[in-house]
Amino acid sequence: SNIVWALAKAEQSHPKLFEKVAHHIVQHDNLHPFKPQTLSNIVWAFAEAGVSHPRFFSRVAHHIVSLDDVRSFNVAECCQLLWGFATANAPHHQLFEMVAVHANDFDFDTLDQASRTMLLYAYERAAESLHRKDGDSRNEPPEDWTTS
Repeated sequence: SNIVWALAKAEQSHPKLFEKVAHHIVQHDNLHPFKPQTLSNIVWAFAEAGVSHPRFFSRVAHHIVSLDDVRSFNVAECCQLLWGFATANAPHHQLFEMVAVHANDFDFDTLDQASRTMLLYAYERAAESLHRKDGDSRNEPPEDWTTS
């Protein structure tokens, strides 16, 4: 995770390495050995580097959703994770809903501006994705998309 994160941060392209990392992750029977910070860093790196790998994003999302609890992810990791999915144009709506529920526990007063921006951007992109999927051109998300 540190290598792909560093490459993305340095704006260096290395498509073969990202492909190998994605392939490695997709091939795992389960992703339990990957810590929340590792997963959020890798997702962020793929998105920041502009690497599109739908199977990778799907695998990570399904793993996190299968945990049925995202409280192991801290606020910054959630923001980074969702930003990565949204930026890669791979929003996973069930994952976004789980984080939305978890977000009720966030202390937004202590959230830095970058994390706030990432989170808002991610949900805006996810809502746009739903509108395109449903053929809905309104500017608000469908009623059944959010949970209270």
